[in-house]
Amino acid sequence: MSNPLVKVRGLHKSFGDLEVLRGIDMDISSGEVVVVFGRSGSGKSTFLRCLNFLEEPTQGVIQVAGIEVDAGLPTRHRRKDIRRLRSQCGMVFQQFNLFPHMTVLDNVMEGPLRVKSRSSAEVRTHAMELLNDVGMADKAGEHPIRLSGGQQQRVAIARALAMRPAVMLFDEPTSALDPELIHEVLAVMRRLAESHETTMIVVTHEMGFAREVATRMCFFHDGVVLEEGTPDQMFARAQQPETRRFLEAVI
Repeated sequence: MSNPLVKVRGLHKSFGDLEVLRGIDMDISSGEVVVVFGRSGSGKSTFLRCLNFLEEPTQGVIQVAGIEVDAGLPTRHRRKDIRRLRSQCGMVFQQFNLFPHMTVLDNVMEGPLRVKSRSSAEVRTHAMELLNDVGMADKAGEHPIRLSGGQQQRVAIARALAMRPAVMLFDEPTSALDPELIHEVLAVMRRLAESHETTMIVVTHEMGFAREVATRMCFFHDGVVLEEGTPDQMFARAQQPETRRFLEAVI
């Protein structure tokens, strides 16, 4: 793979004596939709949070959109590189983390206004376009408390996209939603994936979504990528017994 958008080499992460990630290597090309799946405790969410240094890797190198950061001591130059790398990563969490005192529109505009050198009018226009894309333009003046969980998560996706990131990171974005609301969030993510304009790394147990839109699936087990392949390969002829057992349990 030449010039991957995301490159991970030798990624380790420990919490005290507990080694959660044990040497992850991964390349992701522009436009790919990579689904990361596995049992609870396998290191999936930790991997995602290490990509934008919400968790400090114990060891390894991460590169996003040409910005490379090593695990290491917090020097001034390194902190600057981490900020630059984070600006290329849009993050959607399990919990929506919207600012409750701000309207939907203000939530989406806040990041670009604070970080990017763009006019308020330009940011507002783009924010409204994104809210329209996620079906939330009619709620632009509402506060998050007046929205359902699915609506809040769609606003959170628009907020992440507003920073024009190189890659979108989704950390189990439907796990906090009632079952009847999951489909509306997955529909937005499916449209993003089908546009082939958004590179996505998605930690999820939604195997129907993975089967439909993933270009690649990575099965995490005990802190390593035990197996990876296309959805067809993983669902029809997974090689590892652990992978087969997991898929049989969740499908």
